[in-house]
Amino acid sequence: MDGVRAVLLAGGEGRRMGPLGRGRLKPLVPFGGISRLIDFSLANTRDSGFHEVLLLSQYEERQLMDDLHTVWNRTPSRHRVHFGPYDAAYREAGDQLPLSLPERTWPQERGTADALIAKAPYVFGPDTSEVMVLHADHVYRFDYGDMIRRHRADGAALTVSYQRIERRWVHLFGMVGFDASGNLTEFVEKPENPSSDLVFAAFCVFDAKVLRRYLEQLDGTDWQHDISRDVIPAMLAAGERIRGYEVTGYWDDIGTVERYHRAHRGLLADPPTLALDELPRTVRPQVPRRRVAEEAGVRASLVAADLVNEGRIEDSVVYPGVRVGPGARVRDCVLLPGVQVPAGAELTSAIVLEDGTVQQCEPVPSPGGAAS
Repeated sequence: MDGVRAVLLAGGEGRRMGPLGRGRLKPLVPFGGISRLIDFSLANTRDSGFHEVLLLSQYEERQLMDDLHTVWNRTPSRHRVHFGPYDAAYREAGDQLPLSLPERTWPQERGTADALIAKAPYVFGPDTSEVMVLHADHVYRFDYGDMIRRHRADGAALTVSYQRIERRWVHLFGMVGFDASGNLTEFVEKPENPSSDLVFAAFCVFDAKVLRRYLEQLDGTDWQHDISRDVIPAMLAAGERIRGYEVTGYWDDIGTVERYHRAHRGLLADPPTLALDELPRTVRPQVPRRRVAEEAGVRASLVAADLVNEGRIEDSVVYPGVRVGPGARVRDCVLLPGVQVPAGAELTSAIVLEDGTVQQCEPVPSPGGAAS
């Protein structure tokens, strides 16, 4: 993908995820029985022809970089994750992990725009014509090629992805509006009273020179250090040409535990939101997975081949290493790797963590609209 620098924002702590987000980095939260959240954007860049993605991290970044180097940079493909000022240490370590990293000498980033400023030498290279900004907690499969070609053909300063979603979720996102020609006319971050069902799908393509100019103009002012709250509104107010690109396939921002649980229900739907072979295989990839319609002890679930099941599992996603004890019943649940469900347990609409913590979620609505 000549001239395009892909950057991956991965600084989140996952505080809104409850117990699921404690003790682990949000980008590494397991998803779909096979993957972690961050793996989707990485798989998308690989399959779109990018050879490299620049990681913009901050919270527990050594842990995140070690993981990504182990999972993504040891594969035989040409695609790799670049670690900015730490990248030389990882390259020198080869298949191992570096014993030490350079000391951090820059201040803590206060937002997504700060992340771009802090790593500017690695973002804005001499051959960079566009910067593609991605996030580490979005679940979707997408080829970025057509969006980039459209951006260039339109001569846009920025092209934003957008999608139509249920109105009740719009307050969690950036609401957008476009004129009849497809130019952005409205951008409201997390509106209290949404007037539209169109939201910013949070990946976008900037003209590199334009982006750098706005970052330099905003830096040092009274701003929120954020791409969505500052940079895009400033460009819109200045009359820059901002185009929209509709995402028609499945896309989800996993910002809360309820959305996490709801997204897993989608994987079990008929048809599923994402097919099994569309999920990046990064969590114990040597263990086969399969969808089970109906067999002894399992119905309408996605399970790992090493499942030991002496109970009943329905409408659930089950990771490798799980054991369900005699007489236990599991329905509408996500069982994370290595979970042990005790004999006789009754679990409904829950996420069960590796340590046995049960995190309850909203039950499945009945056809009449009430919870079942």
